[in-house]
Amino acid sequence: MISNIKQGLTMKTLLLFTFTIFSLTAPYSGWSVTLPLIVVMIITTVMSFRSTPFKVFNNDELIRIVMVGKPGAGKSATGNTILGEKCFKSEVCPESLTQHCEKAFGEVDGQKVAVIDTPGLFDTRNTEEKTVKDISQSIAYASPGPHIFLVVIRLGRFTEEEKQTVQKIQGIFGEEANKYSMVLFTHGDQLKDKPIEEFLKNSKDLQELVAKCNGQYHVFNNEEKNHTQVRKLLKKIKKINVQNGGSYYTTEMFQKVERAIEEEKQRILKEREEQSRREQEERMKEIKEKFERQMREERADRERENELRDAREREMREEIEELKKEKEEQARQEAEKRLSSIYWIGVEVAKFVKELFAFSRKL
Repeated sequence: MISNIKQGLTMKTLLLFTFTIFSLTAPYSGWSVTLPLIVVMIITTVMSFRSTPFKVFNNDELIRIVMVGKPGAGKSATGNTILGEKCFKSEVCPESLTQHCEKAFGEVDGQKVAVIDTPGLFDTRNTEEKTVKDISQSIAYASPGPHIFLVVIRLGRFTEEEKQTVQKIQGIFGEEANKYSMVLFTHGDQLKDKPIEEFLKNSKDLQELVAKCNGQYHVFNNEEKNHTQVRKLLKKIKKINVQNGGSYYTTEMFQKVERAIEEEKQRILKEREEQSRREQEERMKEIKEKFERQMREERADRERENELRDAREREMREEIEELKKEKEEQARQEAEKRLSSIYWIGVEVAKFVKELFAFSRKL
């Protein structure tokens, strides 16, 4: 069971703390002030000890480890190295051999260990939704919760996907998972006896990656049979557990993240729906304005056509009226000519008749 490392130290610490406070305050205040202050501070200290106990693992307890990383990073090989036997399928392959969460148990120097292998992040054969769902199941496999997330990164060329690995894990498990995370570099033989610190010093991206995992990291050579590297890893995991007050990443934390993700999805969905509605309204407004503009233009065109038609009709009427007047004038002139001709004919006829009548009288 979990042991409390502060046992046997509490009373000694409190007595020393009380004596120090009394020595500092007594010369400057009376007992009526100093004694209540000492009592309050002692109670506060005791409550602080009770609320934040430091705990360490016993060998009977199970250290629960969840491994995450992109395909080919060496998660399965790392699990086999930790457990000291081939529990997970592992071979050189660009694609993830692990399609579902797998769990295996073992012991390291008497310490019970459970290792959960997960499908690879950024596996192009699966949708992002399926990958997230499969990796999320690791929490159930590590019930009641993992003590550590090992973010497995292969030493070598640091790709954009590997830069996004921690961000991806945060997206699945939340930022709370950071303090339960550690970067595990595989293929440590590539360092060629160069310290990992020197390797990290030359890469700002790797430094940022490690910083996101609370500054915790370890290096594995999966070909090495010496179990020292595994012992050092477990020692670091136990140290992280002590720093976290003996806690682990719980189902409640994950459910909180799931709720937050769902709320964020709903918020985004609502924003998209609102944006879609605004875009639709804007589109309808544009269509309406375009239609009204076309109607105005067509109406203006019709008015211009009507004006042109009226102008042509006026011109035609004026031309017809002018032509009519010309015809009438021409007819009048022709009539006058005819009347004039008839008049003179009549005059000549009358003259002729008169002469004829005069001639007939002479006979």
